[in-house]
Amino acid sequence: MQDGTAKPRKVVVIGAGVVGMGCASYLQRDGHDVTVIDRVAPGKSCSFGNGGGITTTSVLPLAIPGMMPTLVKWLFDPMGPLSVRWAYVPRLIPFLWRFWRNTKPERTRAITDALTTFMPPAYEAWEPLIEDAGLAHLVRHTGGLWLYRDDRELDRNWMPWQARQDRGLAIERIGANRIRQLEPAVSRRFNAGVIEPEWRYVRDPFEIVNGLAEHFKRRGGAILEEEVKGFEMSPAGPRAVHTDRGRRDFDAVVIAAGAWSHRLSAQLGSRVPLESQRGYHITLPNPGIEVRHIIMIGVARVAITPMTMGLRLVGAAEFPGVDAPPNYRQAQMVLAWGKRALPDLNTEGYTEWAGDRPLLPDSMPVIGPSPHYENVFYAFAHSHMGLTTGAMTGKLIAELVGGRPTSIDLEPFRIDRRF
Repeated sequence: MQDGTAKPRKVVVIGAGVVGMGCASYLQRDGHDVTVIDRVAPGKSCSFGNGGGITTTSVLPLAIPGMMPTLVKWLFDPMGPLSVRWAYVPRLIPFLWRFWRNTKPERTRAITDALTTFMPPAYEAWEPLIEDAGLAHLVRHTGGLWLYRDDRELDRNWMPWQARQDRGLAIERIGANRIRQLEPAVSRRFNAGVIEPEWRYVRDPFEIVNGLAEHFKRRGGAILEEEVKGFEMSPAGPRAVHTDRGRRDFDAVVIAAGAWSHRLSAQLGSRVPLESQRGYHITLPNPGIEVRHIIMIGVARVAITPMTMGLRLVGAAEFPGVDAPPNYRQAQMVLAWGKRALPDLNTEGYTEWAGDRPLLPDSMPVIGPSPHYENVFYAFAHSHMGLTTGAMTGKLIAELVGGRPTSIDLEPFRIDRRF
C-alpha cells in the first residue's frame, strides 16, 4: 500500500471500460490483488466510441432550469440532439419525472456545486496513470472551441457559461475573426464562440483504455472476458461473483459496468433509476481538412475531434432502452451537423457506431460504498463524462477500499441519494 493504512485485498472490478480500468489501475497502485471482469475486451463497449474529450469544466447537469420545454422541442426536430423510441416512453416516464424535479434552480445549484469538486481535478488524477502506461503521446492540450451562429444565439445559451464563470472556471468569449484564426475550416455561418482553455482530448479513446489494460496486466493484474451472472452471499455479505465461466472469490467488489450496472446493484439491494443515453458517432477516415481543437456545435451538442483514425463526430442522445438495436438515423444527424460546421468535409468511407452511456436523472455518477455491504463499492453512471472522470473515480474508489479519507466529499454521489 502507498501509505500503509490498510492491508491489501483481493478486489474484483466488474467493468473494463474507462471507469473500470481507472478503478483497477488505482487499486493496483495501492497494492491490491485486482481482477477485472467484463463480457467484452477492455474499452470495447461505450468507451470505444466516445468523443475523446477530457472536459474538466463540464460541471453543469443536463437538467437545468427551462430544459423541459427544450427537450420537447428537440423531440420533434429531426436535427435536434434528442430522440426517443416512442414504444419505450411509458417505461421512461418515471425517469423523466425525476429529471424534471432536478431542473429546479436549487437542485441545479447543488448538483453543479458537487460536480465542481469532482470535475476540475480530473486530469490531475489521469496524469500518473497516463505517464506510467506510456500514453502521454495520445493526449493533446489545445482547449475546446464551442460554436454558435451569432451573439444572439450565444446570449440565449449563456446561463451555463455564467455558471462556469461564477465558479472560477476559465472561459473566453470570442467572435468570428478569432474563430477563423483558430479553425479556418469552420463555416462562416458560425460567428460567435467560447473557448475553454483547460480542455484536452485524446487521439484514440480505445487506445487509452487498452493501454491502461496492458499496463495493468504487465503489473500482474488479471482481466477475464466473462459475463457476470450474480453473487454468492455469505452471512457477512457477497464473497464471490458467478460468471458464465465459473466462480471468482473476492474480499471487495467494485461495480463499474456502465449502463448495465443497475442490474448488478439491484441484486445487492440498491435500485437506481438508470437509463441508457445512447450516443452515436461517425468517423471520417480522410476528412480532407485540418481540425486543431475539439469542437462543440453548441445548440446541437455535437463534438468534432481529430483522431489517429480520422475525424470523429459524436452526438445525439437517444433513449431506446439498453437492449434496443441502434437507430443509425441519429448518426446521420450527427454527420449533417458536421457538414454544417465544416462544409468542406470529405465524408467518403465513413463508419458508424452506437454506444450506451449510463445516465441518472440528476446527471451525477454513483461513487461510493454500498449502504448494505461494507465490501461493495459503486462507480458508474458517468454519462458522457466517463473518459474525463475515469481516473478521478478510480482514485476515489481506491481511497475508499484503502480506508482513507476521500479527496472530495462523496455524500452527493451516494447510491441511496434521492434522485
